[in-house]
Amino acid sequence: MYRVLVCDKISDEGIKLFNLEEGFDVDVKIGLKEDELVDIIGNYDAMIVRSATKVTRRVIEAADRLKVIGRAGTGVDNIDVEAATEKGIIVMNTPGANTIAAAEHAMSMLMAIARKIPQADASMKQGKWEKKKFMGTEIRNKVLGIIGIGRIGSYVAKMAQGLNMEVIAYDPFISEEAATSLGVRLVSLDELLETADFVSIHTPLTPETKHLINKEALLKMKPGAYLINCARGGIVKEDDLCEVLSSGRLAGAALDVFEEEPLPPDHPLTKLDNVVLTPHIGASTREAQEVVAIAIAQQIIDYFKRGIIKHAVNVPSIKPELLPKAEPYINLATKLGLFVSQINEGRMKEVTVEYAGEVLEEGIYHALTAAALVGILKPILGNGVNMVNALYIAKQRGIKVTESRSASTEGYISLIRITLKSDGDEVSVSGTLIKRDAPRIVMVNRFPIEAEPSGYMLYFTNYDKPGVIGRIGTLLGEAGINIAGMRLGRFQPGEKAVALLNVDQPIPQDVLEKIRELPNIIEAKMINLN
Repeated sequence: MYRVLVCDKISDEGIKLFNLEEGFDVDVKIGLKEDELVDIIGNYDAMIVRSATKVTRRVIEAADRLKVIGRAGTGVDNIDVEAATEKGIIVMNTPGANTIAAAEHAMSMLMAIARKIPQADASMKQGKWEKKKFMGTEIRNKVLGIIGIGRIGSYVAKMAQGLNMEVIAYDPFISEEAATSLGVRLVSLDELLETADFVSIHTPLTPETKHLINKEALLKMKPGAYLINCARGGIVKEDDLCEVLSSGRLAGAALDVFEEEPLPPDHPLTKLDNVVLTPHIGASTREAQEVVAIAIAQQIIDYFKRGIIKHAVNVPSIKPELLPKAEPYINLATKLGLFVSQINEGRMKEVTVEYAGEVLEEGIYHALTAAALVGILKPILGNGVNMVNALYIAKQRGIKVTESRSASTEGYISLIRITLKSDGDEVSVSGTLIKRDAPRIVMVNRFPIEAEPSGYMLYFTNYDKPGVIGRIGTLLGEAGINIAGMRLGRFQPGEKAVALLNVDQPIPQDVLEKIRELPNIIEAKMINLN
C-alpha cells in the first residue's frame, strides 16, 4: 500500500484518481506546520503540495519512506530540491498546466489597473458616484512590453495582440526567429522600459532577476506607464516601486506576488490608490486547479505502478546502472555549460556539444547534452531548468542544439567541447576528467589552458604584455580577494592570450570595471560555477 499525504488544497478530481487505483491510501491534512510535518512525514511514500506548504530540509531529512514530492503547479520554490535530491527523493511538478489561468490573470490585472475598476467598485460600494475621478486608459494601439516570453509570456502576447496591442519583449534566451513566429519584436531591457505603455513580468525569480525592477529600472519606464507583476515576488523591489508610484511618475501597478507572503496588512503598497493587489491567485481557477490535481496524481500513480518518471526536476535521463559512471561527466558538462554561457555575449542561437573518446562508449552523451544545456540556461532561468526540460526549453526558445562525435580526443581519454553561437560571436570551451572525479577545463576558444572549473573564476583575455598579471593581482589584493589558482594560455608571445583565475569570493562590479580599464585588457568577466 502506497501512502500519499496531500498537504494543500487540491481538486477532488485528483483525490478520486488515487481512489480508482488499487494500492493507494490518501490522507488530506491541510495547513500543517513544519514540526507537525516532521512528526508524520516518515509514514508516507509520496506527498503533494501547492505553494503554501514549505518542504524544508528538516522535513525531508525526516522523510525516511518518501519517494516522491509532487508539486501541483509549476514553481518548486517552496521545496528544498537539493535536499530531496541528496535523499534520493524525486521532485515532480506540472509545467504548463496553469498557463492559461496565469496569463488570463495578468491580462485581467492589466485591464483592471488601466480602467481603475477596483477603485471604482470600492467607491460605488461606499455610496458614491465619482464618474470623473476614474478616467481610464484604452489599451488599443498601446505597447505592451513583456519581460520573459516563455509559456505564460507567449500566451499573454497572443491575448494582447488580439486586443490590438503592439507587443515587444525582452528575453535573452529566445531567438529572433522564435520571437518573430509569435509576432513579437525583441528589444533590450532598457528599450522595453523606455517604450512600453504597460510592462508585464513573466520571468522566474533567480539571482539575476532578483530586484531586476528596482528604482533605476522604474525611472527608465515611460512616464505614465503601468507595471504588472504576476510572476514571482522579489523581481520587483517593492520599496522602490512605492517611492516611484508616490511620485506620480508611473500611472499605476498591479501585483499578484510579493516579497513577503502573505503581504503584511500595513505594507505601504496597501496605502496607494494607484495599485491593484491580489493574493497570489494567478493560477486559482477551477479549471486550472482540476488540471494540475489530475496531472500530479497521474504522475505519482505512473511512477509507483509503471516506473515512469514524468516532469521530474531532479532526475537525469540515464539508466540507474549507468549513473555511477555518468555522474562525474554530468558535473563536467554542467560546469562547461555554465562557463560558456557566462563568457558569451549576445542572444544565443546555436549550441553544439561535441564528444570524443571514452565518454561515447556507454551511450550517456544524450544526458550530458541535457546537463550542458542546464549549465547554459541556468544563469538566466535559475532552478526552473533541469535535465528533464533543458532540451525542450532550448527548442522552445529557438536555440538549435546539435550533438556531434569526434575522432580526435586532443590527447585526452575523453573530451567534451561546447560551442555556443550567438548574434554577437562564437565562444567555446573544452573539458575532460583527469581522474574519475577531477574535471578540468583544457581549452577556451581554442586556447590551450588547464584549470579547475569550480567556485568563482575571473576570466579575461589580454595582449600578452608584461605587467598585466601584476596589475590584476594588485587590484584583487587591495579588494581583499584571494587568488586560489591561476592558469594562462597563449599561442605566440606578445599576441592575444587568455587567463583563468580561481578566486575565493565574487569580484565586486567596481573592481571588475577597474580590471577592464587596465592597459592591454581586452575583456574580463566574473564567472560563477557554484
